[in-house]
Parts: sequence; C-alpha cells; structure tokens
Amino acid sequence: MVRDTPPAAALPFSGTPEPARFFRGPPQEESLARLEWLAVERQRCGLVVGASGLGKSHLMAVAARRLAGLGAEVAVLSLRGLAATDWLPMLLDRLPLDPAARGEGLRPWQMLEQRLRENALLERTTALIFDDIDAAPDDVVDGVTRLATAVEPRFARTLVVATTQPEGSGRLPEPLRRRAVVRIELAPWTAELAAGYLAHELERHGIARDMFTPEASGTIARCAEGVPRDIVSLARLALAAATGDGASVVDAGTVERVWRELSTSWNQSPPGVATGASAPDADDQPRVRVVRRLWG
Repeated sequence: MVRDTPPAAALPFSGTPEPARFFRGPPQEESLARLEWLAVERQRCGLVVGASGLGKSHLMAVAARRLAGLGAEVAVLSLRGLAATDWLPMLLDRLPLDPAARGEGLRPWQMLEQRLRENALLERTTALIFDDIDAAPDDVVDGVTRLATAVEPRFARTLVVATTQPEGSGRLPEPLRRRAVVRIELAPWTAELAAGYLAHELERHGIARDMFTPEASGTIARCAEGVPRDIVSLARLALAAATGDGASVVDAGTVERVWRELSTSWNQSPPGVATGASAPDADDQPRVRVVRRLWG
C-alpha cells in the first residue's frame, strides 16, 4: 500500500487558495517581500501579472495577511464578473466601517473617501487588492485608477495592488501602469520548484516526502507545463491512482496514465512524449478507473 497515506478525503493537493496551503518557494517569498515593501515605503500601486493558473489569487490571499501583519487595513475584491455598480458596495463591505458611518446616507464613493481619510489621519495604510482587474468594466478600472493616482491628502496612505493576465495588462490605463512602482511577473514553476512543492505538501500531511519519485515529479511539471493549478490537480489524481494500485510510490508511469485520462484526446500527449501514442493496454484500465471512482 502507499505509505502513510490518509483517507481519500484527507489527501493533500487541494486547489483552494488558503494562506495555510501556500507554498513559499524563493520566487513566492520574493513576490511577497516586494508587496510588503510597497506598504513599508508608502507607495501607491503595484501590479501582479501572470497567466491563468499561475497563482495570482493565492498570492493575493497570502499578501493580504502579510500586509495586515504590518498594520495595514486590507480589503480584497475580485473584479471578475462584477457590474460597474457593484464594486464599491462590495469593497465597502470588506472594510470595517462602523454602523454609524454606514448609516450617514453618503454615496458609496464618499463613504470610501471618508474611510481613506480616517486611515490617513491615523497614519495607517489602506491596502486595496483588486484581483482580475483586466476583467473589470471600464468604469471600475477608472475608479481603481483614481484610487491609485489621486494626489489629494486623503489618498496619501492608500495602496492599490491589482492582478492581471499578460494580455490584459497592456489595456490598463496608462496612468495606472505608470503609477505601479512594482510589477511582479509570475512565471511557470520549474521542475525543481514543483518537486519542492510536492515534498512540502506531502510532509504537511504527514506523508513521506519521497512518495513521488524524482521522475514522477519531473513528469508532473512537464505535463502541467509548470502551471501550479495543473500541478496540484495532476499530483492529487496521481496520488489517488497510486493508492488504488496499492503502489508504494507514485512513479512516472502513473502520472502519465492519469495525464492521458485527463487529456481531451490521445493526440494530446505529455510534453516530451511522442504524439499519437496508443491507448493504454487493457490491463492498465483499472488504474484509470480508480481516478474516476475517487474523484468523479
């Protein structure tokens, strides 16, 4: 059996962006340090750029906690799918306004400015983190740009951090891009970084760090093309398949079988593996069914 493996419900490699699950490799720690620098140096804006699945939202969840630890008042808001009329009320809901302030009958923007002014007078940073700004309506982007670029004293302690995909960053207003003194470019994970994550996550769940062979770790990184979200999914399914096989370790063959099951066709092979490979032999099929049974 797989060594020290917990029940399926407790298997590692969850995709939920909880700060406790965040893997702090060197690139991640550098990104967090740069975001902390923004608050310490009273800067106004930073941009985090990365393709889908590279961990922007997870990084922002951890950054929010770190900035709060520095004394900042932090609000995190995903702008994807929000209507232009919804973002300000939702942002205000994430700020600790007292009931009296909410009952003053002010418009949402006035309420926000009042809170920013209060924090500025207390010399407290207000860190507003906007996820997926490139997916927001133009009016919302204009509002975020004003928060980052306005020169009035009430905005002096306001820090805006926004995430965007590479293709969307060029469409952001020039004043916002100019104001961003820090631009963090998230890159796919290297094989070494992926192996470090696998070992970290296994150890965090009380499982042997070498459950995945070096070849399996490399295969996961290669098949997922370094995308953390896909690395997490593939590792979870490969571990489930190995559990069903009664294997003592997760090897590269198990990873490739799971990858082929996830592929849309047999013509989509793992990077580095020749396309047009034949389907698995009949005696391999129960191993794939294990994945279906455990994870739907």
